Amino acid sequence: MVVGAMTMTLHLGQGESLKAKRKVVRSIGDRVRARFNAAAAEVGGQDLWQRIELGFAVCGNETAHVDSQLDSIRRFVERLALAEVVDVRRELINLKEMTWAPAAQSDWAT
Repeated sequence: MVVGAMTMTLHLGQGESLKAKRKVVRSIGDRVRARFNAAAAEVGGQDLWQRIELGFAVCGNETAHVDSQLDSIRRFVERLALAEVVDVRRELINLKEMTWAPAAQSDWAT
């Protein structure tokens, strides 16, 4: 399993209040969830009305697919043009080995 995480920092130039910011954050999050079936959340800057920090997570079987999904999400948010994208950071984690977690024994697998 491959897990991809991406954070995006956006600048909301026309925002006058935290209420206006929340509207933009909710719109972006809802649209990304609906279109890409990805997890989306505001992960920082909650008290700043011009700075939006969003986190997205995607998982899949192949690194190329997860990377492509994150890239598609980035382009989608940029095309929405609800706020200016100022920084994007992403990380892919391959959990194929999963040596940190013990294997779960199933009663029904024989």
